[in-house]
Amino acid sequence: MSSFHGMSSVHRDLMDGCGRLPSVGAVVKGSRPSLPWFVVDAAGREVEPVSRYLRDLALGDASALTGRSYGYDLLRWFRVLWAVDVGWEQATEAETTAMVGWLRTAPNPQRRRTRLDSIPAGVVNPKTGKTTLLDGYAPRTIAHALTVVHGFYAFHQHYGRGPVINPVPESRDRRARMAHRSRWRRRPLPGGPGCGRRCGSASPGRFRIGCGTSCSRR
Repeated sequence: MSSFHGMSSVHRDLMDGCGRLPSVGAVVKGSRPSLPWFVVDAAGREVEPVSRYLRDLALGDASALTGRSYGYDLLRWFRVLWAVDVGWEQATEAETTAMVGWLRTAPNPQRRRTRLDSIPAGVVNPKTGKTTLLDGYAPRTIAHALTVVHGFYAFHQHYGRGPVINPVPESRDRRARMAHRSRWRRRPLPGGPGCGRRCGSASPGRFRIGCGTSCSRR
């Protein structure tokens, strides 16, 4: 993983599972074959850098479903950028680290447990002998998200846009290592017991980033 240089408290809160991404923006169905899906920001404005990339994918014979999938991955990436107040052209590996940390600990809607007697995440089921899935996203999902963001920046770098260095590592092996869940990364979920931070809220008019817990920063 990258070093902690250049990381704000919001970066660290996201990385440690004590922050929430702002639920802003959306993936919208387009009306043209050249752009079947596109991403909009909190004000409903089209995120043009994403549209350029998705349009290039569509022209390269990528299916509409692929464009939709990539759109959601890039929407998540831009939510990270909006949360830490970094423009897409200034993104570094610090933002990638924050996104990976958040994905490892964020509640996955597909793994949501609604029954009160459900076995907690990561605990061995006494009936089946199998360990229940952890609440975060699977390493394969994280690796795919990293591949999409890397491709987005590689596309823009080809035309002289964006940061000089791709914020996502070039090496596939390194991206795979970033996506792999290590023991020290099994952090508490946002708002869950054991969260060691009181994540601050943003100033008025900005996105709130907080875990909602009453614990104080250690």
